[in-house]
Amino acid sequence: MHTTSKRVIRAVAVVVVGAALAACGGAPAAAPPAAAEPAAEGDGVLTIYSGRNEELVGPLIAQLQTAVGVPVEVRYGSTGEMAAQLLEEGAASPADLFFAQDAGALGAVSGAGLLAPIPADVLEPALEDYRATDGTWVATSARARVVAYNTDLVPAADLPASLDALLDPRWAGQVGIAPSNASWLSFVTGLRLIRGEDGARQWLTAFAATNPQKFEGNGAVVDAVAAGTVQLGLVNHYYLYQDLAEVDAATYPVRNHFVADDPLGLVNVAGVGVTAAAGDPAPALEAVRFLLSAPAQQYLVDETAEYPVIAGITPARQDVDLAPLESLSAPDVELADLSSLAETETMLQEVGLL
Repeated sequence: MHTTSKRVIRAVAVVVVGAALAACGGAPAAAPPAAAEPAAEGDGVLTIYSGRNEELVGPLIAQLQTAVGVPVEVRYGSTGEMAAQLLEEGAASPADLFFAQDAGALGAVSGAGLLAPIPADVLEPALEDYRATDGTWVATSARARVVAYNTDLVPAADLPASLDALLDPRWAGQVGIAPSNASWLSFVTGLRLIRGEDGARQWLTAFAATNPQKFEGNGAVVDAVAAGTVQLGLVNHYYLYQDLAEVDAATYPVRNHFVADDPLGLVNVAGVGVTAAAGDPAPALEAVRFLLSAPAQQYLVDETAEYPVIAGITPARQDVDLAPLESLSAPDVELADLSSLAETETMLQEVGLL
């Protein structure tokens, strides 16, 4: 479903990944640095370029260092900035491991030949649909797009069963979106891949005419749904669980609605790849093993409420209800192709949704 065998990964220029992905992450992209000196062979340090937030993964990286048995140095930034830096540095990069927030960036870096194949035994714990068949990257967690809805205002029988159902006049002015958020941009990029440029533009134009309400982020969308400002919100699944950790779950009037086999149910991933420039890939491979281990997967599920990509992991919190990832029936999209965000931004601007 999501493996690299289904389509050839697009070659993505530095300017596209650096500008588009960094912009959607909410921070301007820094100018690409000058090419680094070639990394020393076996320097005894594992260097990670991380597009995942330090506050979130810092404790996990500390555990990873213990697991790999060598010092770890991490360079944090937006996933777009880190991808752009890898593309600029090329074979001279000091990075050993790329820890990305989304599959589009992994696809861009892999497509440039900058990620090395990961041995099958290292990849083996991950669900098959969430590892690249050429072995150049693997998912570490996943997130699903959902329709968050106000349970006091929307009967279950009225919930939209598809993307096109959102165009019903019933939902005019009642759908919240976060148009500058990375997850919305990835969703629209997925729509372009599924329906083509003309089909995506047609739907977006019709959707814009329904007057969707715009918010600064997914969290603000869910808050608006809870307040009844809007009845529905197009968000990632885990924002509900962030709120449920702070309120009385029994009375909180928001729940997630999953839509199968439809662009509304896009599943994206965070993941890792070992760089081809790694002088000694052994520590990086041990890092991948750790990130696919039960302790690391449990950490990601409990700290983020994202989906695990190995079997047998369940959330510790009783209010986090995650069906098995393979049961979601996500649309058939090559996640590596979600890198074309610049074209998505242009289309959204032209239809008035950005």
